[in-house]
Amino acid sequence: MAFEETMKINLEFDQEKTVKDVLTQVYDALKVKGYDPVSQIVGYILSGDPTYITSYNGARGLIAKVERDELLEELVKTYIKNI
Repeated sequence: MAFEETMKINLEFDQEKTVKDVLTQVYDALKVKGYDPVSQIVGYILSGDPTYITSYNGARGLIAKVERDELLEELVKTYIKNI
């Protein structure tokens, strides 16, 4: 099988996936694997250590594409909206 066109692989963060989407997906993956998602996400934000996040369903790779300050900003904005 011959390829007619060069395929382009985009390794940058998918602009269509919002920070909120990333947090939701990571939260769900942590919950499915039996972790306390809040504690694990807080640990990741504070330390930057990716081992706080499971690799299940690509959660670790996904969250690594978002800056930690963006994660924190989204969490604070959502909290403030809901108080």
